Amino acid sequence: MSAVGKSANIFWQECPVGKLDRQKLLKQRGCVVWITGLSGSGKSTLACTLGRELHSRGKLAYVLDGDNLRHGLNKDLGFSAEDRAENIRRVGEVAKLFADAGLICIASLISPYRKDRDSCRSILPDLSFIEVFMNMPLDLCEARDPKGLYKLARAGKIKGFTGIDDPYEPPLNCEIEIQQENGVCPSPCAMAGQVVGYLEDKGFLRE
Repeated sequence: MSAVGKSANIFWQECPVGKLDRQKLLKQRGCVVWITGLSGSGKSTLACTLGRELHSRGKLAYVLDGDNLRHGLNKDLGFSAEDRAENIRRVGEVAKLFADAGLICIASLISPYRKDRDSCRSILPDLSFIEVFMNMPLDLCEARDPKGLYKLARAGKIKGFTGIDDPYEPPLNCEIEIQQENGVCPSPCAMAGQVVGYLEDKGFLRE
């Protein structure tokens, strides 16, 4: 019996089918691929392309998209520092469950604060949190502006927008960094290939 947060008198229920059993069934190892970067850096594009590539290889993956989650699980949260932290905490806990189920969970969120990302890393087993940094310059992301948010932020219509009037803290020790080469962005397939190569090398695509 234990107390966790505001919950008291709770018990952890063990089940006879565990993570190793699920991984053997799926012929893969559960993990979290956490894609972070500025708005417009290509996070969702990579997440969806990676999900499709894994699916084509017969691997079970699921994408947790930051905007999509704010339509349901996190619809009660805004964009204050406190709400951003709670947003990432919830997604981290959900991602942990997906990984425990044996899936390759692809989380795509700006997740601007280093301490929040590191907290998500800390709740997962060693090496199963794979941080992918979309290291694209602000001027490129702003030029893309696929959702028109930078324009609104520059006009003062959105406050606390990451990269404009709220900071983005880049990873210090990410597993994968994706950036321009000679001023050219890699294609979605090339970016996904880079992540798949990492997953293959580390043994996540086999049991």
